[in-house]
This record gives sequence, structure tokens and C-alpha cells, in this order.
Amino acid sequence: MRAFEPRHEGRVGMYVCGPTVQSSPHIGHLRSALVYDIMRRWFTHRGYEVTFVRNVTDIDDKILQASADDTAPVPEEWWARAYRVELEFSAAYASLGILPPSYEPRATASIQTMHELIATLIDRGHAYVAPDASGDVYFDTASWADYGSFTRQSRDKMEAATDTEARAKRDPRDFALWKGQKAHEPESATWSSPWGPGRPGWHLECSAMASRYLGTEFDVHGGGLDLRFPHHENELAQSNAAGHGYARYWVHNGLVTIGGQKMSKSLGNSVFVADLFRLASPLAVRYYLAAAHYRSVLDYSPAALVEATSAVERLSTFLDRVARQAGSTSSVTGTDIQSHRSEALGLPAHPVAVADGVTGMKAAVSPHEAAAPTTPPAEPAPPLSSATAVPSAAPVSPVPVPAAFAAALDSDFGMPEALAVLHETVRRGNQALDSADLAAAMHADTEVTQMLGVLGLDPRAPQWNVAAQTPSALGFLVERLLTERQSARECRDFVAADRIRDTLAAAGITIEDTNTGTHWSLDT
Repeated sequence: MRAFEPRHEGRVGMYVCGPTVQSSPHIGHLRSALVYDIMRRWFTHRGYEVTFVRNVTDIDDKILQASADDTAPVPEEWWARAYRVELEFSAAYASLGILPPSYEPRATASIQTMHELIATLIDRGHAYVAPDASGDVYFDTASWADYGSFTRQSRDKMEAATDTEARAKRDPRDFALWKGQKAHEPESATWSSPWGPGRPGWHLECSAMASRYLGTEFDVHGGGLDLRFPHHENELAQSNAAGHGYARYWVHNGLVTIGGQKMSKSLGNSVFVADLFRLASPLAVRYYLAAAHYRSVLDYSPAALVEATSAVERLSTFLDRVARQAGSTSSVTGTDIQSHRSEALGLPAHPVAVADGVTGMKAAVSPHEAAAPTTPPAEPAPPLSSATAVPSAAPVSPVPVPAAFAAALDSDFGMPEALAVLHETVRRGNQALDSADLAAAMHADTEVTQMLGVLGLDPRAPQWNVAAQTPSALGFLVERLLTERQSARECRDFVAADRIRDTLAAAGITIEDTNTGTHWSLDT
């Protein structure tokens, strides 16, 4: 693991492999997007100016195949499917509070950049045009001595590339940079090129878009663990062979499994966005997907979503308790609480346009076809490895957080340890409330607010609109029991009322009768 040293002081360029938009987003897509959202937020909190690029692969074999397999009376065109699914991804990201990227280029908007990269590789002797007049152009893996080093494989033990037929390749491991037009493919999926009509290869797309929007050398490249080979191996090889330094740090998030099996369309075990939101609120889903270390495998289960819901409710309950107790003290008003929490986030007391409590974030969505920023030529990159990015010597943070929380995220983005600090602070805050130490409780509230703001998990953020969400199963059950208890008390049936209270207590739920009504919380 290496300490993080950005190419330009105070700035971070991040490129993340986005979705191939052939079918609806599932939990694996969401987990990957959320991992890099957390990283981006932490870099921003540390004072870096982050340029975050996440592409959309809107032309690919899978998209064309999905369109060809459409059995509807009027089959959906490939480009219409791609656009529809892209909108589904955008909606799913927004529902989880994932910040929009600085740039979100579509592959089809960077064809000219891809042509230029292919031409460079041919000129440098690392690519060739297929001799069979198919229009295919291949990367010559034998010409690049470092091919395989990224994933620590030797060429003679690698599997053959399967992105095209091997008949015109010099070597089975060579992969397509440009795919000549096929008779069965739609004319609309074809672009003219110096080598004949066709479309780009998948690996080439990311290399071209990353260099277009971030320059030929940038800081962090992210993606799922399943992309290490062949996708990232090929990306790095073709970019380096073109003379680009490319990514200085590579980060790979773990996959999501179900019952220990990888989710796949063929097994029919994928968990989609709608499935998640039937079981838990978007905030609870965000918490669940963020809680594990990004490199770990996440084995999905509905029970884990219930646990995440309980964790979010503990956080909300503590914040509500502080507000109630502070509000009941004549010297502290609700405005004071708002001001105190805004100060904790480094915000004005009445923020107008703040993205989920994160300040200084470049969150505007640029048009997909926007002109790419110009960048200076890149100097040669240092040797690369798959070491993860670890923020260490960073600019001064605009908003302080507890030292242990910062240390956790500075050490390979340690979310489990960071959340442990968060919940320990909540526990201390609840103890302070129980002992009527309002000053200590408000100090804990400040720290909790800071940490939640950094992670995009503050339940009071307007985007979550908790009041408008369907209540969780736990909340519905507790509120129903509290209604029955209140009815029993009004009928002076105190035995029944106490029985309900004891039942809730045995389940780890404490109820508190106040002047403003009965409130409940999960024991900490």
C-alpha cells in the first residue's frame, strides 16, 4: 500500500468505469458507484479539488445483443435501450445520494478521440489492421513486453481474448481496438473510420475517455474487481503503449454475492434497485452498501438490510433526542440547534444550495458531449501497482472530524472502523443525554453531524425526505404498539400498557414519555 501523492498539489483526478447500459442496475452496480462516491467525498473533505469522471458505455456487444434478443412486437432500437437504461442508472444513483460526476461522457461521443488513439498505436508499432479486410484493428500484445504485468500473469498462460473471432489475429491474446462492421449489425451502430466502418472496442473506450477528460496521466482509476482482467490490463497496456502515463493508483471494489454465489443474469439471482427499496429506505440501503470495506466481498441478505435500517434509526433517534432535549431548555432554541449543526458542517445557518452537507464539491453535470478540458502534457509516470489510494499528506480539511474517524478513512478508506467511531460517539451522546449533560450531548451531536455529512448519511438531509418514505417494518410495528399502549393508558389499563412497554424493552427498544408525546429509540 502506498501513501497517496496526487500529480498536482491540491487536485485529484478520478476515473471510474461506469455501467454498460444493456439492462437495469442491480446491487453490484450500486455498490461500486457508492464506493467511489465515498472516496470522492473524503478527498473533497480533505481539501482536494476533485475532478470525477464516470463514463457510460452506450455501444457494446452486450447492448446490441440485448436489442437483438428483444421479443416485443416492435423491438427497441439499441440506442433507445441504451438511453432508457442510462436514465435508470442515473435515477438509481440519485436515489442513494451518489453525487453526479464532474463529467459523464458517453462512449459514442468520443469516437474521434478513439480514432486518434488507434492511429497512435499503429504508428508506434503496437496495433495492426486485420489482413482479412474485415476492418478490425487489434492491439499487438506481443509488441508490449509489460502486457500481463498489471495482473501478474505471463502471456503464455493467458486465455485468448474473446471479444472477436481469432481468425485474423496474429496472436489469440490480441484484443480489438476497432471492430469492423458486421452484416447482421444495424447500420446505426457503425461509424466511419480510416480502417473502414465499424465501432470501438470496449477497452479502447475507457482509455480514450479517461485521457480526454483527465489528461494522459491522472491520479485514481476505479472499478469492480471483475474488471482487473482483461479490461484494466488491456486499458493500461494500450495507454502505456501510446505513451500515456495513465493512472497512478488503481482501486478495485469487491463484488456482491448472494448465498456465496456471484450474481448473474444466467442464474437469475440478481437483486435490482426496486427489490432493495421494497425492503428498506434509500438511506438504509446507502448505509448497508457503504458499511463493509470496499475491497471485501459483500454477501447480500435481507437480514443485513434490516440491520442497516436499525443502525440508521439509532443515528436518527440520537439526533432527534438532542433536538428535543435542547429545545426543551429555555436557553437553547431550535434555531440555535440548526446554527450549531450548520457550523459543524461548515455551512451557513440557513443553507440554500448545498449538496447533502458536502461543501466545495464540483457536482455540476456537464453535457455528455461537452468539450474536454485541455491539459498539459504528462510527464512519465512512476511504476504502477494495484496499490490502493491512501490520502495522507493532504491539504487542510475545511471541516474537522474526530481524529479516529479521519485515521480510519485515511487508512485505505476503512469504512468499518469509521462507522465504529460514529456509533461510539452516538453511544457517548446518549449517555450524556441520560445524565442530563446537554453540553456533552451537543458536542457529540456536532461530531456525529460532521461524520454523517462527510459520508452522505445525514438522515436530516432534504434529499432523504424521511417523512415521505414508506415506514420500515420495524418502525411500523413499534408505532402500532405505541398506539395500543396509549389507548390502554387512556382506558387506565396500566397492566396492558406496562406489558407493551416491557415487550418493547425486551426487544431492545426504550420508550420515553415527554410533554410532546411518546418517543422510542433502539438501545445503544
